Amino acid sequence: MAIATLLPATTAFIQRAPRMLIGAEWVEAADGQTMPLHNPATGEQLCVVPRATVDDVDRAVLAARQAFDDSPWSRTRPRERQNLLWKLADLMQRDAELLAQLECLNNGKSAAVAQAMDVQLAIDFLRYMAGWATKIEGSSVEVSVPLMPDQQFHSFIRREAVGVVGAIVAWNFPLLLACWKLGPALATGCTVVLKPADETPLTALKLAELVQEAGYPDGVFNVVTGTGITAGSALTHNPRVDKLTFTGSTAVGKEIGKIAMDNMTRVTLELGGKSPTIVMADADLGSAAAGAASAIFFNQGQVCCAGSRLYVQRKHFDNVVADIAGIANAMKLGSGLDASVDMGPLISARQQERVWRYIEMGRDSGATLACGGERFGPGYFVKPTVIVDVDQQHSLVQEEIFGPVLVAIPFDDEADALRLANDSPYGLGASIWSNDLAAVHRMIPRIRSGSVWVNCHSALDPALPFGGYKMSGVGREMGYAAIEHYTELKSVLIKL
Repeated sequence: MAIATLLPATTAFIQRAPRMLIGAEWVEAADGQTMPLHNPATGEQLCVVPRATVDDVDRAVLAARQAFDDSPWSRTRPRERQNLLWKLADLMQRDAELLAQLECLNNGKSAAVAQAMDVQLAIDFLRYMAGWATKIEGSSVEVSVPLMPDQQFHSFIRREAVGVVGAIVAWNFPLLLACWKLGPALATGCTVVLKPADETPLTALKLAELVQEAGYPDGVFNVVTGTGITAGSALTHNPRVDKLTFTGSTAVGKEIGKIAMDNMTRVTLELGGKSPTIVMADADLGSAAAGAASAIFFNQGQVCCAGSRLYVQRKHFDNVVADIAGIANAMKLGSGLDASVDMGPLISARQQERVWRYIEMGRDSGATLACGGERFGPGYFVKPTVIVDVDQQHSLVQEEIFGPVLVAIPFDDEADALRLANDSPYGLGASIWSNDLAAVHRMIPRIRSGSVWVNCHSALDPALPFGGYKMSGVGREMGYAAIEHYTELKSVLIKL
């Protein structure tokens, strides 16, 4: 086992007990309370971070409010916003290995994969958003104003920054999700208060250091660590916040949406998923099996758009399931610092127990485990699991498990596949594996999900909007759609 050596900077960052950034100051919680962070691969404590109070969150929002209303940031020109984002992305590139190691230690994922994917995608996204800073446009309009027929007018529409953004992110991709919020906010001229997930704040705190180093004015980016029930709730309820953006569970997202409406706070919600992977009879079955395995087992299945429901045309069902089970059985589990490991631990003992309960539920209902179905420690490991002989209405099929558990069901024809794929409260992503482009193009508009991938799964690009139908959320991340969600439209009419 070749365990990677931690960088001295990684060890030093953890050992100094990172603090929160509010305005220009790195601070402890107002009442001095802290909360422990753990390494999911061992269960051991990594360090402690501040447990923010309501007053801490209020101070952070006030700092962001002042930076938006009164600081030089409010007068920053598009070119300057573009260049600052490029500088931040360059600093992240410089510290990519450090960021990946922090992500590995705090989240459990592979450090090598985190550096190649999580960190690099975050960098690429910031650079993409930097380009939009100089391309935010309004429009001029020829108006009639029928009640004033003898007058002349000049009219135009401005697109302006929405203001103070409260951002709350999940623990499965802590750095990447933070940058999905930060990029469009900084490109448009907003200010941000970020509340990272309780379990995984380390890369957000390092990101805050890099924002300072890049030269952003004080208060433009603030990070408060703490629990969702206290810090997250305080941010959600704060009337000085102009926009809330949340990535996480549907249950929490629905509550945030209700609270946002009380203050008429703008909101985008990227929530849960139960994404179908559809394998048609004409597909390259070897590629489809490998792709379906990756779709569910990548990041330990802790992916909102994971391909957690597999539908295979009946005549190939047994063979495809057997191939996926073979891939799962060959996977090596262990610490994300070991580059030879295929799958790391789940995020916490609580998540391990949640996933295990679903597997036991399947056993109790008479489902068949084609592979996996075991958990072990130290750390929070669950072996990749494939379950068959499950009814479409079973909780295993209808509910988000958020772990390395795949449920597989056969289908008879195209119409049957579409019916099963859409029979879900979620609509985040879906994939079709087929070489029949006519069939693919028939199916795409009939699948109710925000993304449809063909012969791949969870393939993301900064230019493509990402978000969901139904219970998978409101609004979109990435692409120009993100710019629209971080701005307001202002109509201007001048009587000449």
